[in-house]
Amino acid sequence: MVDCVLRRAELSGALRGPSKHTPRSAKHMPRPRAGVAAPTELQAALEHLQLLAPGQSAQVTPLSGGVSSDILRLDLPDGRRMCLKRALPKLKVQADWRAPIERNRWEAQWLRVAGSIVPGAVPAVLAEDAGAGMFVMEYLEPDLHPVWKSQLRDGVIEPQFAALVGERVAQIHAHTARHEQFARQFATDHIFFPIRLEPYLIATAHVHRDCAAQLEALAQVTASTKVALVHGDVSPKNILCGPQGPVFLDAECAWFGDPAFDLAFSLNHLLLKCLWRPSWVDRYLDCFDALAHAYLRGVTWEPAALMEARAARLLPGLLLARVDGKSPVEYVDAEWQRAAVRSVAKHHLMAPVERLHDIRRAWRDEVTARSMSTGVNA
Repeated sequence: MVDCVLRRAELSGALRGPSKHTPRSAKHMPRPRAGVAAPTELQAALEHLQLLAPGQSAQVTPLSGGVSSDILRLDLPDGRRMCLKRALPKLKVQADWRAPIERNRWEAQWLRVAGSIVPGAVPAVLAEDAGAGMFVMEYLEPDLHPVWKSQLRDGVIEPQFAALVGERVAQIHAHTARHEQFARQFATDHIFFPIRLEPYLIATAHVHRDCAAQLEALAQVTASTKVALVHGDVSPKNILCGPQGPVFLDAECAWFGDPAFDLAFSLNHLLLKCLWRPSWVDRYLDCFDALAHAYLRGVTWEPAALMEARAARLLPGLLLARVDGKSPVEYVDAEWQRAAVRSVAKHHLMAPVERLHDIRRAWRDEVTARSMSTGVNA
């Protein structure tokens, strides 16, 4: 029923969509289309979830911004606003990238667990229909919750906020580490592989046969390391800058596995942002340092040096994947940018290091040299 409703409404996007409108950058972001009355089938679904009384109606607004889910803003007759999210079986990218829609169930569970560990760090889950692959959550007002990616693009680059991101991720990992309860609850290898390891590491190995063995080994080690509850998509586009600190969205990849994946995944995005604005490379790398240091201070379940070493080995694989995997980052579109990524990533895949700072230093040198040689300093 819900699938039919969402197809008819021609929705696109994810929860992060409504939060892209920041006070500093609103002119760059399209506002959601005007609300329309919810179709009959959706009205019935909302009644089933006890969000509407019989005979009431809701206004719906499709929200844009993502590739993995459909999302609606719901305006209820009592004045409340909520978000309805439904996972898509085929992601909206050029490559044939599919993933089980049941991931929506574990996303809702991750939000509940994370919210109990760090109150305020996630939107509250208000209702769920696991059979339909959808849930309804708290709507966070965009003006009070700008998206971190938009802030980074517009020059609001604050290492203190990056440190809070690292601190909160480490808190969630520390609370769930080595707990059999969470290992059973989030045994989602069948989701994490098709939505993370295959499109990033395995797909990239098919492109770069000279380092395929290293990429495949990273995938194997990551898949077999079972330590803590992982978000799986700790990206600036999935983090809101809330009044009380970072708010994490889009935990569709939730998995009990290697926490090094979350650390490497988030740091990878801060490296890539240096290509966005090369003149701000040191400011972005200050955020890299702040996030990494804050996270590693919170590692209690194993020696921090071991965690850092796994993240440092994984980071170049994820970096290369954002150019040559199934989900290339949209702002890396110049050949000098792709060359910088391939140079640093492949070097460190072939000659791994155990300290994140070593990759950071090599990346800074590479981006600075290439941007200067091409006359890019924007």
